[in-house]
Amino acid sequence: METTAQVEQIFRDEFTRLFAWLVGSLRDFEAAEDALQEAFLIALRRWPVDGIPPNPRGWLAVTARNCAIDRIRRERRRPDLEKQMDHLTLEPKDARDLDDEVLCLIFTCCHPALSLDARVALTLRVVCGLRLPEIAHAFLLPETTLAQRLVRAKRKIRNAGIPYEMPGTELLAGRLAGVLGVVYLVFNEGYVATEGPMLLRPDLCQEGIRLARLLATLMPQEPEVRALLALLLLTDARRAARTDAAGEPVLLPDQDRTRWDHAQIQEGLSELGRAGRHQQAGPYFLQAAIAAEHTGVERADDTNWPRIVRLYDALVRLTPSPVAQLNRVVAVSMAAGPDLAYLELGGLEESLGDYSYYHAARADLLRRLDRRVSARSAYQRASELATNPKQRAALARAAAELDEEAAERFGDS
Repeated sequence: METTAQVEQIFRDEFTRLFAWLVGSLRDFEAAEDALQEAFLIALRRWPVDGIPPNPRGWLAVTARNCAIDRIRRERRRPDLEKQMDHLTLEPKDARDLDDEVLCLIFTCCHPALSLDARVALTLRVVCGLRLPEIAHAFLLPETTLAQRLVRAKRKIRNAGIPYEMPGTELLAGRLAGVLGVVYLVFNEGYVATEGPMLLRPDLCQEGIRLARLLATLMPQEPEVRALLALLLLTDARRAARTDAAGEPVLLPDQDRTRWDHAQIQEGLSELGRAGRHQQAGPYFLQAAIAAEHTGVERADDTNWPRIVRLYDALVRLTPSPVAQLNRVVAVSMAAGPDLAYLELGGLEESLGDYSYYHAARADLLRRLDRRVSARSAYQRASELATNPKQRAALARAAAELDEEAAERFGDS
């Protein structure tokens, strides 16, 4: 059993580089995946008996290569695959070249021709090496649905001739933004699960951070890559304090900051410093700087809200999204009071009327303005729109608490 666990860990560690090498040779996701899975099954049979070889990656690469060649010879239905057999007779390249293959793999999986759902699922499968049941469980999908999504994505890559390559300089900035968006989406789904019984999905948070680390290793000179890693580290460092013993949400001002992961905060600040050396304030840099303002103080009362407002001003100028504007309004309410913030919030209703967080922010402002009846209605609307049951219940409780306060006031009068 111990050897089996070691084999599985080695496979997880080496999957991405080996898969990238095979896809780079075969230009076919399904053929590469079949060969690597077959090599893994052979390792599970042999290694517990023969022992783990001194160079597990090399052993798996040679075995997967031979499996791919055998399958091509057996089937002989894909002349395009037969043309790749000369490449497969070569040994895997050195680590640096393999990293180049991994970058090509990531950009292929995140190609804009694929749907966002397909990009996320394919990245988790072939870059992170997660198994089908793990991804299906993470996104609360039936395995058959996820399997069909992956098959369609792989075939679209092949049939549409999506290139397996790094985009040129003229396209890199736009394509990199899409890649970072997929990584952020994976993390964010773990940080606030869209569905399911729990608020948090730590497994997806960890996969998001792992992807960001991988990109930071492969593209160390890209400031937004390091900024995204900083943002995820600083945000995730608060995870242990975000829920109570019953798994209920704990708002930032009420969190026990001794439970934050301070080593991870220091790592995040270090990555933010590296990103800042490039003097290029992209959207992830600004968001990471905001997260650093929150994690850099011991008490919530010491938060520098005026500086956070200025950072949100810069973010809204750079990416004028309604959600960024909403977050800025919340910061304004803390820096300048609820009156000004409530006036600014009104301009967002048309674009965010179906967004739970908008109504939650409105409810909080109304409560602080002592407009409790309206606040209660806003909390109820926020609860109705929330998809996560923990958040839904917390917002419903906030509405009920206002009812209780109203009853106490009426009883005292």
